[in-house]
Amino acid sequence: MFKHVPNILTIIRFFIIPFIVFFALQDNYITAAFFLILSGITDIADGFIARKYNFITDFGKLMDPLADKCTQVATLVVLVVQHIVPLWILVVVIIKEFILIAGASFLYGKDLVVSSKWYGKISTILFYIAIFFSMIFKQFQLPYTFDTYIYYLAVVFTIFSLFMYFKAFYVKDFLRKTK
Repeated sequence: MFKHVPNILTIIRFFIIPFIVFFALQDNYITAAFFLILSGITDIADGFIARKYNFITDFGKLMDPLADKCTQVATLVVLVVQHIVPLWILVVVIIKEFILIAGASFLYGKDLVVSSKWYGKISTILFYIAIFFSMIFKQFQLPYTFDTYIYYLAVVFTIFSLFMYFKAFYVKDFLRKTK
């Protein structure tokens, strides 16, 4: 039973997404931020447990990053609709994810393992931090805008991670075929 805990935590993250969206749409950013933090805690916990006890599964390798991206995109969509975050940031994230999904589909069935790397994790963490601060600033009508700079940094890491994933997987696959 304990070996399924990481996957259960990942599934819970999918169920948290509607709560984040609902409360953000109700302008209850404190509660939305609470659920965002809860999602982040379950993400950290499932990764820690899976690695520490070697409970890593194919399901987890696929669904864990998907839960991150679904949370990130759903929350960004709400913040864009509410004019808190500029649309172009969401567009960059969606384009990057589309390219990575297309690339992973291309690599599916080959003997290359596609897994998350540190640069992708930093991008995700930066987006979560920026989203959290956007919600807090909006809730309390604070004039601060340093969350904007965190978004810029997150976008830079998003683009960087796209190039690094391309280098790590596509170029490696190309070089493997030419040998």
